[in-house]
Amino acid sequence: MNIRSLLLILCFFTFNSITAQAKLSVYSEISILTVGPGEDLHVAFGHSAIRVKDPVLNLDLVYNYGVFDFDAPNFLINFANGNMIYSLARYDFKYFLASYKNEKRWVKQQTLNLNQQEKQAYFLFLENNALPKNKNYQYDPYFNNCATKLRDITTSILKEKVVFFDNNKATNTSFRKLTNNELLSNSWSSFGLNLIAGTKLDRKTTLDEQLFLPDYVYKSFKEAKLFRKNQPEELVKKETILLNFEEKKAEIILFNPLFCFTLFLLFTIYITYQNLKKKKRSTWFDFILFFIPGLIGSILLYLWLFSSHSTAPNNFNVFWAFPINLIVAFLMLKKEVSRWIKMYVLFLIVFLFVLMLIWIQEIQVFPFVIIPLLISLLIRYTYLKGNLLTFFK
Repeated sequence: MNIRSLLLILCFFTFNSITAQAKLSVYSEISILTVGPGEDLHVAFGHSAIRVKDPVLNLDLVYNYGVFDFDAPNFLINFANGNMIYSLARYDFKYFLASYKNEKRWVKQQTLNLNQQEKQAYFLFLENNALPKNKNYQYDPYFNNCATKLRDITTSILKEKVVFFDNNKATNTSFRKLTNNELLSNSWSSFGLNLIAGTKLDRKTTLDEQLFLPDYVYKSFKEAKLFRKNQPEELVKKETILLNFEEKKAEIILFNPLFCFTLFLLFTIYITYQNLKKKKRSTWFDFILFFIPGLIGSILLYLWLFSSHSTAPNNFNVFWAFPINLIVAFLMLKKEVSRWIKMYVLFLIVFLFVLMLIWIQEIQVFPFVIIPLLISLLIRYTYLKGNLLTFFK
């Protein structure tokens, strides 16, 4: 990532002489580029870009809508709040290819079947978008990203002449399922993404909405038709594999979510059994049990109510990560607790069962790795509910 960022900075200033007045030759080509997934989360879904090549003008450019600036003021705060500003970067294709060769990620190219007027229109559109006043846009990982841009641009230029079909797309599937298909299910990345996303991710997708994934953009262009004089033609006239690296498969790490939550479940059973036998309550354990879910729930509630993340609202993970637990945790440090906490614990138990119903009805689907954690909470809440009279003031 650092190498690519350096190359982009160097290349931003390379093509200032190219203007929107340049006229592409008949030998020019417009191509869709699709890049395979990388190892880190931010590149786990692959990448898409557009290539403009003209040997007569000695032109070979990439238009990359997936660039962001780590050094921008308040970048992390803005990112956390959903105010994600991405940019269109225009630079030499050789640097684009070199960066993915260095990362050992495959790259496929689909050359579009465009006439001279359409190619020129495509080029002018991209050149205008690359201007400093136009290059920035509000990024959304599902509805406005480097992949969705390509279909939007193509449709805006070719209009009713282009038709995208749905032959091989997943049917009756949700954003969450499509996302989870790209990630290792028993990974912290998958758990984290499912944790912060609410019910919007469980809505069934349309064809257009599936194109937040570069692989689906590739297939969509492959199947698309271009109509000239009411006669269908292939939108893609040629496909080329530019880099043919084998796609790396993610590996399960030792301290994966399922392992850690199962370990926590066993520890919960042990602590609760010891407490029951000795008729004592481990205040430090109850503090942790309430504090960590409460902290997580407070973050989720903030994202739900105050951030601009489109998928953060209506997140029922707060039913187990209840925000008020953050306050109750400190009360649980006392050996004697207030009587109202008994009713509060009953309230938390009811919430866990409601959560199960939400899951069964697929109103919101939760990662399976969370099951041991939910059982841990249920066991401890049930113990506290039945034994808190011993600890009342």
